[in-house]
Amino acid sequence: MRILADENFPAISVQELRRLGHDVLWVRTDMPGARDDAILASAQTEQRLLVTLDKDFGELAFGLGLPASCGIVLFRMKMADAMVAAIKMAKILNSRCDWSGNFTVVEDDRIRMRPLATRILTLIKQKG
Repeated sequence: MRILADENFPAISVQELRRLGHDVLWVRTDMPGARDDAILASAQTEQRLLVTLDKDFGELAFGLGLPASCGIVLFRMKMADAMVAAIKMAKILNSRCDWSGNFTVVEDDRIRMRPLATRILTLIKQKG
């Protein structure tokens, strides 16, 4: 899987995803200090799933309507133990293949997915 991990995404989680063979770019080392809109644009251009702990990407995708068909996964889990959280995050990301086109919120006890506007428009065009 091609992933762009936001600057706030834990280093140990980035390492775990790479260990599992994912192609992971990390904003902290590959785009330090980049603004959220530039991060989202990069994920979109490179068709990388954007993983983050930052709720602001939902506002960019839904409120401002910026293209985000690459998919965004917002983790809102308890992370008392960094290694346990890293393994859990990787397991969750490996558990599905339908991340693109959706804004997903991952909580400790559930996963909520909401189609992004670009995906809705594509589905409407396909049906019409």
